[in-house]
Amino acid sequence: MGFAGRVAVRFLLEGRMQTLLLVVGVAAGVAVVTYITALIDGLQANTIRRTLGVQPHLTIRPVKDVPLAGRLAVPRPDASAPTPDVSSREQPRAQRTRSIDNWTPLARDLERTPGVVAVSPMAGGTAIALRGEGSRAVAIVGVELERYDRIAALSDKLIEGVPRLGPGEAIVGRELADDLGVRLGDRFSLSLGRDTVESVRAVAIFDVGVRDVNRRNVYVPLRTAQSLLGIPGGATQLDLTVTEVFEAEEVARRLRARLPYEIESWMQTNSQLLSALDAQTMSTRLIRGVVMIVVVLGIASVLVVSVVQKRKEIGILRAMGASRGQMTRVFLLQGALVSAAGSVLGAALAWLLVVAFTALVKGADGQPLFPIALRLDTFAWVALGATVAGVLAAVAPARRAAALDPAQAIRL
Repeated sequence: MGFAGRVAVRFLLEGRMQTLLLVVGVAAGVAVVTYITALIDGLQANTIRRTLGVQPHLTIRPVKDVPLAGRLAVPRPDASAPTPDVSSREQPRAQRTRSIDNWTPLARDLERTPGVVAVSPMAGGTAIALRGEGSRAVAIVGVELERYDRIAALSDKLIEGVPRLGPGEAIVGRELADDLGVRLGDRFSLSLGRDTVESVRAVAIFDVGVRDVNRRNVYVPLRTAQSLLGIPGGATQLDLTVTEVFEAEEVARRLRARLPYEIESWMQTNSQLLSALDAQTMSTRLIRGVVMIVVVLGIASVLVVSVVQKRKEIGILRAMGASRGQMTRVFLLQGALVSAAGSVLGAALAWLLVVAFTALVKGADGQPLFPIALRLDTFAWVALGATVAGVLAAVAPARRAAALDPAQAIRL
């Protein structure tokens, strides 16, 4: 261990109570920082997963119908007044069902775009679901199930039935099935209110964890939706999944530069959610910073006291030939050893906190509210930060110890 290491360990063992308090204090700080980081990361990952579990990363739609501006002249109040500007006024136009007619080559082109993982056509619109005397307003979602599974993994969210969508078949949400009294194999009708009615049979029931979606969406084959909506061969939108979730807006920006369509990313759609997550992240960083400052002050204060208590020992060591550099390293090593020991104990405490949270905090279904993973890299950077903080906290006491005059220290 060398001279500095042996002296550092001896000093720590002589003041066992102080050393124990230091280690426990560092462990508490490391445990709090590690646990909060894991908790917030798990919460944010779960929030994003639930959000993107029912929507694509990118959506491409046809541009809206915009009428030509009608230019209306404003009459002059009198002949001497200057001619007023001609103002343009627009009469809002009722939007028809718009579609991307030639979507197949566009989808192939998008699949070759860097950053894009999957593309799925969708034909969507509103309808009334009818069964007996019951009726509900629903959203028709016409998809090719194999393609759509790469976007939203609908097949993985089925609680009953088989993952298929053939002609005349539909997949409905749990709440909608309860509202209409629909069970597997039951038939119900979809009406668009203009003598357009399609009878479909429920082959599966899904639950995406969002009641509004469970109560609203009815998934049917793409061709069925095209027929109902009067857009043969068309798609009202193309859904895309990208490689990196938080790079969706960058991919959308590149696509807008070369495609004449409306392109919206999930980050635009959920801007308020992202703002809340950013605020949450900043709060977490603030908590981590405050905890680390407390740890540094605790280590520094105890080591300063240790220098005062061991003035004679330091003076004797200096008189025996110990250099200023060696005495500096003694106290720097004490800070490093205390921080390293506290980091290991803190990791164990953080693991216990994660286990307790998973066991005690349950959702309405009795399952853990959301998964928390105590990642090795999280512990590594927290432990490294704590060790560096411990060394920095020992700088002032170390310099004070090195500056002691041997004769005066021994006399005192």
